[in-house]
Amino acid sequence: MVEDLTRDEIKAGLESGSILLVDVREPHEFVAGHIPGSVSLPLSRFSVDDLPPAEGKRVVLSCAAGIRSMQAAMLAHQQGRAIDAHYRGGFKDWFFAGEPVEQG
Repeated sequence: MVEDLTRDEIKAGLESGSILLVDVREPHEFVAGHIPGSVSLPLSRFSVDDLPPAEGKRVVLSCAAGIRSMQAAMLAHQQGRAIDAHYRGGFKDWFFAGEPVEQG
């Protein structure tokens, strides 16, 4: 089961350093705008072997709206790594709420 995290939970986790937010959108989407502190690992080449070290943090997947992050969670499970959380609203929820966005 993958837990749906809210924007407030994502913000709190990023602020406390307790989560590693992995954005599974494609590189051109990530460069155009992403949640500050997130790291890019596109779904099109997703492998748990490519996840950065989480060092005690909870790995949380994110995409545009929550569909690809769920797909990535399923892939991770198939590859032997249980990732139990994703950002339900994804980047669209973050952006349209007026939260800060990084580019590049």
